[in-house]
Amino acid sequence: MRIAVLLALSAVTLPAQAPIPGNEPFPAYKVIANIYYVGTDDITSYLITTPAGHILINAGYAETVPEIDKSIRKLGFKPADVKILLNGQAHFDHVAGMSALQKLTGGKIYSSERDAPVLESGGVKDPRWGKEQTYPPVKVDHILKDGEKVTLGGITLVTRLTPGHSLGCTTFTMTVQDAGKPLDVVFVGGTSINPGIRLAIDPTWPGIAADFQKGFDVLKGLKCDVFLGAHGGYYGMKAKYARINEPTNPFIDPEGYKQFVAKSEKTFHDQVAREKAGVK
Repeated sequence: MRIAVLLALSAVTLPAQAPIPGNEPFPAYKVIANIYYVGTDDITSYLITTPAGHILINAGYAETVPEIDKSIRKLGFKPADVKILLNGQAHFDHVAGMSALQKLTGGKIYSSERDAPVLESGGVKDPRWGKEQTYPPVKVDHILKDGEKVTLGGITLVTRLTPGHSLGCTTFTMTVQDAGKPLDVVFVGGTSINPGIRLAIDPTWPGIAADFQKGFDVLKGLKCDVFLGAHGGYYGMKAKYARINEPTNPFIDPEGYKQFVAKSEKTFHDQVAREKAGVK
């Protein structure tokens, strides 16, 4: 009887886990200079290579980490050479994989002062998602200050605090050389307003509207030639990837950056106005 039950159970096919939107596998590729894409079809991760080791921006979901691992190896690099792990925001879809990624690479985790407690709480201290989406907590090795330079192997990224999308949302900038020409690269940490966020009336956290405005003011002041960000949808990643073999690098898109920031700021002001007018 027991054998029959075991045989019956072995024949049961468990339902496949539903795919996570935006987290489907995507080809690894060189964006420009020493910047490589190792993320999924919308949840982005970037590998910045240097002679002294590498920097990785954004960890994705826990389910994203195997894809990041494969992409790094496919490009001819070693995960163990990643020395610094950065994140643009402490939301679950960008940092839930940080614990597994640190185990994979041995890299040190850097985060902004306001997002670090969220990471160390495993997302519990996230004022928007803390009751819905948690993840393995990590220990932050270094707190990043506004304007701080992250330097490794002769490569420097500059920390730009652009709060609002998350408490300590962070944008990183760097300069690369392309065909002998310097180009400014911007990795936008985040600008969108998540569902359920309140800005002006009963705000999700005190000062959130001022945080958002500060973030937009910083972004508007940045010089951008190469536009990248936390989601591929920010900068039309899929469409640009389809044109990657064209003579002009499609990721060089200063106008696209300006339009994105302007549109995002308008969305912010529109929601503030609706809340003040009592419109749901």
